[in-house]
Amino acid sequence: MVRNAYYTIPNNKETIMGINMELMRKKLAALRGEGKSDRASVWFKPDEGDTDVRIVPSADGDPLKEIFFHYNIEGHRGGVMCPKRNFGEECPICDFASKLWRDGTDNNDEETKKLAKSLFVRTRYFSPVVVRGLESEGVKVYGYGKTAYELLLGYILDPEYGDITDPEGGTDITITYTKPTRPGAYPQTNMKMRRNTSSLLEDKDAIPGLLQNMPDIDALFTRHTSAEVGAILDSMLSGDSSAESRSRETTQYSNNQKSSVDKAFDELMAG
Repeated sequence: MVRNAYYTIPNNKETIMGINMELMRKKLAALRGEGKSDRASVWFKPDEGDTDVRIVPSADGDPLKEIFFHYNIEGHRGGVMCPKRNFGEECPICDFASKLWRDGTDNNDEETKKLAKSLFVRTRYFSPVVVRGLESEGVKVYGYGKTAYELLLGYILDPEYGDITDPEGGTDITITYTKPTRPGAYPQTNMKMRRNTSSLLEDKDAIPGLLQNMPDIDALFTRHTSAEVGAILDSMLSGDSSAESRSRETTQYSNNQKSSVDKAFDELMAG
C-alpha cells in the first residue's frame, strides 16, 4: 500500500483520498474566526482608510435594502429578523418589549425601560457593491447604518449624479472608515462621490455575468415564523420559571460582558 495521501482498497482497487489536512486547518480557522468561510466571503467590510466601491443595480430597482432585526437575543448574535416589520406578521419580541416598556414607565423603573430599548426593533441597510481592486471577487454585500443610508439617499436623489448604479455610466463612492478610538465608541463611516462616471467593469461584456451572480441579500438571513420567534424568546427567558422574575433575569443577561465574537460582529455591522 502506498503511504501518502492516496490509498488503494485491495478488494475493488478503488483509489480514495486521505484527509486533506490543509482543508481541515482552514475549517478550524473559520471556526475560530481566524478566516473567512464561504458564507462570510459575500460580505464587504471596509478596511480603515479609503475604499472605492460601486453600488450595482438590483433586479427590483432598490439597491438600498432595509431589514429589521431584534438584537441582544441570546444565541442569535446576528440578530433575529422581526416578522412584524419585515413581513407584517405577529412578533412576540415586539410585544414583549412593548410590555416591558409600559411596565418600566408605569413603575418608573429605568432598568426595565433600558432592557425594553435593547429589544426594540432596529433597522440595518444592505447594498450590493463591487469593491474596486477586487472586481474578480464579484458582487459583495455591504451592511451599514442610518447615517450612511441617509448619505446614500441624498446622493441618489441628487440630479447632479443621475443613476449612480448605472453599469456603464455610474459613479463610484469613496468610503472612509475610521475605527473607534476609545472603549464603547463606534466606528465612523463617511462617504463621498467620485467626480467622474465610469463603467462597472473595464470589460463591458463581462458585466451581465457579474450581475447575474449577485448574492440574494434576503437569502443571507433566516426568516423565522412568529411561533419560532416566540420559542426563541421563551428560550432566552427560561433561565427562571417564575414569570415575575423574567425581567430581572433578562436584565442580568443584557448586562453581561460581550464575547470577543459578539464584539467582532458588532464592529462588522456598525456603519
